[in-house]
This record gives sequence, structure tokens and C-alpha cells, in this order.
Amino acid sequence: MLVDSPPQPQTQPPPADTVPARRQAIRAAGLLVSCGVLLLVVVASIAIGAKQIPVGDVWHGLFGNTGTDNDVVIRDLRLPRTLLGLLAGAALGLAGAVMQALTRNPLADPGLLGINAGASAAVVSAISFFGVTSLTGYVWFAFAGAAVVMVLVYVLGGVRAATPVRLALAGTAATAALYGYINAVQIMDTAALDKMRFWTVGSLASASMGTVGQVLPFIGVGIVLALMVARPLNAMGMGDDTAKALGAHVNRTRAIAMLAVTLLCGAATAACGPIVFVGLMVPHIVRSFTGPDQRWILPYATVLSPVLLLGADVIGRVVTRPAELQVGIVTALIGGPLFIFLVRRRRMAQL
Repeated sequence: MLVDSPPQPQTQPPPADTVPARRQAIRAAGLLVSCGVLLLVVVASIAIGAKQIPVGDVWHGLFGNTGTDNDVVIRDLRLPRTLLGLLAGAALGLAGAVMQALTRNPLADPGLLGINAGASAAVVSAISFFGVTSLTGYVWFAFAGAAVVMVLVYVLGGVRAATPVRLALAGTAATAALYGYINAVQIMDTAALDKMRFWTVGSLASASMGTVGQVLPFIGVGIVLALMVARPLNAMGMGDDTAKALGAHVNRTRAIAMLAVTLLCGAATAACGPIVFVGLMVPHIVRSFTGPDQRWILPYATVLSPVLLLGADVIGRVVTRPAELQVGIVTALIGGPLFIFLVRRRRMAQL
């Protein structure tokens, strides 16, 4: 006689909507961890420098300030330097992520649209023709130069007919012309060359609370604008026609994104000089664990880019004590080999 076997328990697959929810939770947790890492790096930037200061004196310098030498170092030198590095790192990383999404080019960075060249051309003009010698003066000239070049590139790209290729070509042409002008002015004016070389290397050493206050509004507005276009940038990643079919306003999104990049990169470059690899490398690293969703890439890049910039600045203060190695040099030394490694790993994964 046949006996029916007892029914076997059925293993149900998880509902389809729980997988994205779980992934979103993991990404949110990772973003919180990234914020914690950033906080640790900020503390290290204030506590560690060319001059060794006990932890107790660091705390006293931040909240006591009785006028001792250590208090002056903490409040007048390291604190503004850290705040500027925090703002500039967030601005450069977010600008790079927006540029890569806007041009659909993983090798794009803010320099592709001539922003760095515009800022540099304005600074060298200010030094040579207007006698500007202070960093406070550089900020406004550099920001104005970046903004003018961005408008020029957008016009040359065709405004309403602008495409990623047109914008990249216009930016490349503007960059070549502006760097030719910069070299010509520096050759004719040795004083401009001497002053310009310290700005072009990229540094946080001359930071002050005045500079922080000047760039904060521009970077703040730029961050808000960039995060606003995260969703339409996702649609534009599938092509302009598809984005229009999905209801995205392509020209408006492109204009807002370019304005955000101008505000972010223009202000950061004006205050610190052109610092390389931050806007290029960090979005690459972020994309490897967030995927192509700009709603996560942009916040992660905003948080992790200051980690790289401030970490590089701390390394530059320590490795050559009592002298300092400028942060632009350190980011280039770190970023070059790391970026080559990331590109080779990605290429091997595609084989």
C-alpha cells in the first residue's frame, strides 16, 4: 500500500521589493559609516600637523583660547585649514561626479570644461595687470574666470543643441587657448610667474576664516543644485532621447548641472588652486560599490572626497616635518597610481 509522504516545506524566495529595500539600507548604512570616517579625518586634521601639540592643548585651543602659541596654531591655522579642506574636497568630488554623469564619460573631471583654466587665467591676469597679491583677491578673480569660461563653453556647445561631445570639445579648445595665454603672461612677467606657481600647485596652507566665509555660500548653493539633478541625471545616462521620453527636461538639467559645477569647482579652485585627481578618482571608487545610481553616487562623493583631501593634507604635513608638502602634490602622488590600478582592475573585469 502506498503511503503519501508528508508535504515538504516550500522555501519561498524573498519578495522582489525586499531586495532593493535591502540594498538601499546597506547603502544608507555605508553613507553613515563614511560620515563617521570623515569625522575622524577632520579630528586628525585639527590634531596633527607639522608642530606636535598634545591632545589636551588641541581641545583647549578649540574651546579655551587663552592666547598661547598652541591656541593660535589650532584656532587660526589648523581650524580654517580643515574647514576649507572639508568644503573644497566636497566641492571637487561632487563636481567631478556631476561632470562624469553629465558628459557620460567616466574620465571626465571639472577641468574638461575649462573651469581650472578659466580660474588660472583670471588669477594670472589679476597678478600681472591689477597688482592683486592676496588670496582674498584671488578668490573673486578666479571664481569670475571660471564662471565666464563656463558660459563661453555652453554657448560654443550650442546652448539648446549642446551635447556631451560638443561641450567636451568646446571645453578642450577653451582650455588650450587659456593655457597659452597663461604661459605668455608668465613669460613676460616674472613677478606673476613667481606668485602664480604657489597657487597652481594646490594648497590649503594659506586658509583663513575669511576665505572659508567667502567660498561657503557658493559651495553651499552648488551642493544643493547638484543634488537636485541627481534623478534627471540618471535618466540622461540612458541618452537624451530616452531621458525626454521619461519626462526629464534635458536642457534645463544640463544647464543646472553646469551651473552647479561652476559654483563648486570655481570656488574650490579659487580658494585652493587647481587640485587634481580628487574629482576624477573619488567618483570612480564610489561607483564601484553604489552602482550607477546618481542619487547615491553624489552624496557618497560629497562625503568621501574631503576624506581624501584632508587625509592627503595630513600626510603632507607629517612626512616632511618641520616643512610641509602641499596637498596638490600629495593627491597627485596618491591619485596617479591608485587611478591606474582602478582602471586596470576594471579592464581585467571586462575581459
